[in-house]
Amino acid sequence: MSRIGLMPITLPEGVSVQQKGDALKISGPKGELDSPVPPGITMIEEDRGVRFERANNEKQTRAYHGLARALAANAVQGVHEGFHRDLLIEGIGYRAKMEGKTLVLQLGFSHPVNFPVPDGIEINVEDRTKIFVKGIDKQQVGEIAAQIRRFRPPDAYKGKGIRYADEIVRKKVGKAGVSALGA
Repeated sequence: MSRIGLMPITLPEGVSVQQKGDALKISGPKGELDSPVPPGITMIEEDRGVRFERANNEKQTRAYHGLARALAANAVQGVHEGFHRDLLIEGIGYRAKMEGKTLVLQLGFSHPVNFPVPDGIEINVEDRTKIFVKGIDKQQVGEIAAQIRRFRPPDAYKGKGIRYADEIVRKKVGKAGVSALGA
C-alpha cells in the first residue's frame, strides 16, 4: 500500500482543484498550477479535501498513486504559501545584485555572471551575499537555485562559493596540515 497515496490533501481556504482530462488545475491566492494525473489514478473530491484512488494493484499503478498525491500536495502548497530556497555567497569579493530582471554575480571570474530571472520566479538579494529564490512551483524554484549554485559550488578547502543556507560544507585539510602530520 502507498502510505503517501492514501493520505488525503486538505485544501486551505481560497484553494480550488478542478480535474481537466489527465491533469488537475489548482488555483489559489498566489496563482495557478497544473498537476498531472497518471493513468490508473482517479481523483475524488471530498468536503474541503481531495484524495486519490488507484484502479488496480499493479506495481506501476502503486508507484503512480504516491506520485500523483505528492505532486498535487506540492501544487496546493505552492499556490497557497509558495516555496523558497535561500543561498549564501562565501568568499572575499564575491557578491550579487539585481539589475532589473537579471541577477549579476561577481564570483572571482574575469567577468560578471549574468543570470536572467525566468517568469514565475522572484529573486531577492540582501546584504550582497544572500540570495532568496521564491516561486509557486517547487520544482522550478529548486532548479533555479541549483543553476545559480552551479556557477561556483563551495570549495572543499576554503569553503568559498555559493551554498544553500542549510548546507554544511565539510572542509578538507590542505597540504600544510597533511605534511605536519606526516613529518
